Amino acid sequence: MYNNTLKENAMHKNRVDILGTEFDNFTEKQFHKYLDYDLDTKANKFIVTANPEIVLSARKDSKFLKIINNADYVIPDGIGIIKGAKSLGTPLHERITGFDTLKYLIETADRKQLKVYLLGAKPEVIKATADKIEKDYPQVDLVGYHDGYFKDDAPIVDEIAEKKPNVILVALGYPKQEYFIEKYRQKADAIWIGVGGSFDVFSGTKKRAPKVFQKLSLEWFYRLITEPTRFGRMLAIPKYMKLIKQEKNRK
Repeated sequence: MYNNTLKENAMHKNRVDILGTEFDNFTEKQFHKYLDYDLDTKANKFIVTANPEIVLSARKDSKFLKIINNADYVIPDGIGIIKGAKSLGTPLHERITGFDTLKYLIETADRKQLKVYLLGAKPEVIKATADKIEKDYPQVDLVGYHDGYFKDDAPIVDEIAEKKPNVILVALGYPKQEYFIEKYRQKADAIWIGVGGSFDVFSGTKKRAPKVFQKLSLEWFYRLITEPTRFGRMLAIPKYMKLIKQEKNRK
């Protein structure tokens, strides 16, 4: 089984370029198989969950773009990425969300009795996330957590190096979380992933879009109507689609 997984893992480097950001093209089921293998072999892996906002940000920041494209996995977290890939004639298999990946990693850590470390979000959110893991996933060894309001990296990095977690979930928002992971990932052979605002939803602090919105790929619309302050961020989507159209016309 592991030999097959190794071969498939090497093959996933055949990436799809969307406005400079290079996405892995596999199904969620295949991705989960890779993650299982990585956890079993204590591999050091960096996952980027990229949506249109991140793609646009990376176009303006060459250092950020390099960090993303050098990550071990870049997954399409956003229906805009799927639509953009299809429009450019290089379709991706399916959307793979950061939130669902977070859930899978915690569920797998529970099943395999692995160590998890949490970093980021507001103090009350990170505490609620830790409480939920301890209550609902009793086989997870939660070795530490820290909110996102810190000025000195050193104590956190030292704790990670000492505790040697298998999974490190970083919720500092982009690009800060990706810069943090890139800088410190060698401190622990773990799966490192930037999860943005996923702790809010996972902990129940905020509600995820109802299933009907998820099935219609309208989670972005649900967030907009429930959090109108996100309107400015949502303007990234039409800007992104305009760039996709321009890129398509150039081909």
